[in-house]
This record gives sequence, C-alpha cells and structure tokens, in this order.
Amino acid sequence: MSVPNDRRYLKTHEWHRRDGDMITIGITQFAADELTDITYVSLPKTGEKIEANSRFGEIESVKATSDLYSGVSGEIVEVNEELASNPGIINSDPFERGWMIKLRSASPQQVDELLSPDEYLKQSGH
Repeated sequence: MSVPNDRRYLKTHEWHRRDGDMITIGITQFAADELTDITYVSLPKTGEKIEANSRFGEIESVKATSDLYSGVSGEIVEVNEELASNPGIINSDPFERGWMIKLRSASPQQVDELLSPDEYLKQSGH
C-alpha cells in the first residue's frame, strides 16, 4: 500500500492536505478497501466549526458504519456534494475525487503534528 507524501494522517485513516490555511480531508485507500462498498456519507454543513480530534461525520458501507475525524480545528468552507449521490467515488478515488470536506483553520500548523506518511504506514501494519 502507498499513500501520497503531500498529506498527513490520523490513526483512524483520515488524510489531511494543507494548502495555506485550507485543509482538505478524506479517508485513505486502506480505509476505503476495509469498508468495501461505501453506501452513504454523513458530512457537516458549510459554516460549521469543528475541533481537532473530534468527529465530523460518518461513513457507511455494506460492512460497517465508522466515524470520521478531523486532526485540525476549523470552519467548514466546502463539502464534497458529489458524495451524496455517488459515495462510491471514495472507493475508487479516495485521495482525489473522494475528498470529503475542506476547512479553513486558524491553526493550520496542526496538520504538521499528524502522522507522516511513513508513520501512518507503520501504524497501519504496511
């Protein structure tokens, strides 16, 4: 398994990509593969504020329902609306088209405290 080097990760398999004070969050291919066929994603609304290490939504598949977590605090500025009608994008392209939320963070450096790609792979057993 490989993961993009331009992101940081949580042990719960969410990736975070920083672009200035904007953070894009999704789940890894490992998580998408473990869930198998993703059937539904519950995401917050634009304008909502979330705290680092708190739950921001959930993802459902034919196998399980899992909570989604953010490693940074911020305000939701965009939600991937395409996932409402086509959650399977997460299975096929979790690192690009399957992104979930974008938030603006007052402390974007929080991303730097998350797991590096190598640390994530080691803790995932890969």
